Amino acid sequence: NLKSIIKNLFLPFNIILSIFKIRSLINRFSPQIIIGTGGYASAIPIFIGSKKNPPPHIILQEQNSFPGLTNRFFSNKAKYVYTAFSEADKFLNSKTVLTGNPIRSGIELGDYNNALDFYKFKKNRKTIFLFGGSQGSSFLNILLKETIPKLSNLDIQILWQTGDKEYLKYKNNNTTTIKVVPFIHNMADAYSISDLIICRSGALTLSEITICGKPAILIPLPNSAANHQLKNAQVLEQKGAALVMEEKQIKNNNFYNIILNLLKNNKKLKKMSNASKTLGKPNSTKDIVDNIFKVTGCNLEK
Repeated sequence: NLKSIIKNLFLPFNIILSIFKIRSLINRFSPQIIIGTGGYASAIPIFIGSKKNPPPHIILQEQNSFPGLTNRFFSNKAKYVYTAFSEADKFLNSKTVLTGNPIRSGIELGDYNNALDFYKFKKNRKTIFLFGGSQGSSFLNILLKETIPKLSNLDIQILWQTGDKEYLKYKNNNTTTIKVVPFIHNMADAYSISDLIICRSGALTLSEITICGKPAILIPLPNSAANHQLKNAQVLEQKGAALVMEEKQIKNNNFYNIILNLLKNNKKLKKMSNASKTLGKPNSTKDIVDNIFKVTGCNLEK
């Protein structure tokens, strides 16, 4: 559309403007450390910072199993790259430390009984938790909607986060065993009652579910950059923590059958849960911060 064309035409000018602004900021601020977390927004600060004499310490944090272009390109400038997946190491020309991703504190400390009361769920029923990130997922919503008639025959409960935009479309699916909500503010409680999670495979989502030790059916976003969601999901599958289903392979029958087979197999669920928990890094934020100050020799009090 016209708006996108105009935006793209101005992109070179915006990049040049950003370079001048960031150079001015770095010269004025004189940072001891520059931390890049991937994405194009990190590229200019790292580039400008690396040209200073003496340069500040460059630290990178890579969220995914396949690093993004910016982190791959600048990894040779970095003192360390903090990774969430050891599989990323071979793509990075730097020392790496496996720390996990920084996520919200206490995500694994949900109140199980409080969640049961809040959603009016029963303790003796298995619970599926489906969500597509904070914005929801049209594909996952449609998939669950089409599978509900079969799932309703099982003695289970479903917590379904649709996302705000699609909530009105699906709210009439609410029953005593299916809770449809637009958004969940207390994810820790939601995780605590989940026996099986169905979700996308963004890096932070996977960090949360592994810290909570939850088995999952992962349905990667097919158009994610460099297909990183599929690569993330495959790591969990290889470690026994999840099953991966690509959108192009999903049919309602096989989706239902996979759910059914998992829910009927307590031993399999437990094994997946243990594998998931093993991958979790609950102290990632502290580990990253402590290590940054250790390897750079910078004084936190300054």
